[in-house]
Amino acid sequence: MSPIQGGVRAFRGEGPAHATATDRGAARLEPVGAGPVGVGVVGAGTIAAAYLNNLTAFPDLRVHAIADQRPQAAADRARQYGIRAHGTAEVVLEHPEVEIVVNLTVPAAHAAVATAALQAGKHVWNEKPLTLDVASGHHLMETAATGGLRVGCAPDTVLGAGIQTARRLIEAGTIGTPLSALALMQNPGPDQWHPNPAFLFTDGAGPLFDIGPYYLTTLVQVFGSVRTVAALASTARDERTIGSGPLAGQTFPVTVPTHVGALLGFDHHASAQTVFSFDSPAPRTGFVEITGTKATIALPDPNRFDGQIRVWPVGAEQWQVIESVGATHGRGLGVLEMARAIRAGRPHRAGGELALHVLDVMAAVNESARTGQFVPITTEAPPVPAMVEDFDPASATLGRSL
Repeated sequence: MSPIQGGVRAFRGEGPAHATATDRGAARLEPVGAGPVGVGVVGAGTIAAAYLNNLTAFPDLRVHAIADQRPQAAADRARQYGIRAHGTAEVVLEHPEVEIVVNLTVPAAHAAVATAALQAGKHVWNEKPLTLDVASGHHLMETAATGGLRVGCAPDTVLGAGIQTARRLIEAGTIGTPLSALALMQNPGPDQWHPNPAFLFTDGAGPLFDIGPYYLTTLVQVFGSVRTVAALASTARDERTIGSGPLAGQTFPVTVPTHVGALLGFDHHASAQTVFSFDSPAPRTGFVEITGTKATIALPDPNRFDGQIRVWPVGAEQWQVIESVGATHGRGLGVLEMARAIRAGRPHRAGGELALHVLDVMAAVNESARTGQFVPITTEAPPVPAMVEDFDPASATLGRSL
């Protein structure tokens, strides 16, 4: 049986971590290792290029191996990025210099691949969503805790300059007390452009699970834990047609809602209205406005690392534009931040518990849409400190390997 078949709570600041039910095994964080952190990638598909462009360029990381269920795809990526080892997942899981496994498989494989990596003694960075369901998410976190290992998870766009600058403004009191938010993502769907989009219309995807994490993670950064949700959902078409690439013209079934509207209730009576849709001919993406007692702030697209921030204070007659400050390098930023945290012995920011909470929210949205009832949220999002403005992915901060 192959490893695939066998398949913290964070804090504000850089001090000692505090244990929770899901991080008992990793409650005491201490500096680990020296020099650049070894990385292995499982999944050589479309998103892999976006990650590898950065993972192979950041001085504090070393990509030692890449794997895919199609060995030729792994070989092609290895040749493209100068990665020495390639093949099936075992090549990554058994590599002695790989410390973090970057799991870029399809959502249905997230839990199995991540569990296998943890059982092999590796830390894990998962693409979103963390897993397909809350129960498997809890199991993944418990497996990591037992082994004293870390789980990180996308989206790491929330660590980029755009969202981080907005966070710092909000935390500095620019908008007063945050009261409510409106978040919208509407487009015709990835079947229009993705060369093989069927997996984006199955369990673990759709507009809620594929795009929702960017927006929901951003809202949680501002408002804290979600406490309750109510939702409606629909599916416009039971079948879609691939619009581009070598498979253009082929059809595939749609098994998840393609339009979701949800109301979220947070602590302190704050609320947010959200729409995630693959059914809109007119695209409207990156729309997040947060209203406070002193001003409304328009955030940059949560699916990007950069962007302007706009603020409309009480009594103003137009938006005030503020440029973002921080890292804009792209996907892989969270892997790097996690790697530096491992070496420093501090919690990383885009952690598994945060991703588990967002997963819990999305699962509750689906349940509410099915039952017509408000659904309470049982998990909590850990407080995560904002990134420092001068976090520089291009700097070598970890020295040389011993």
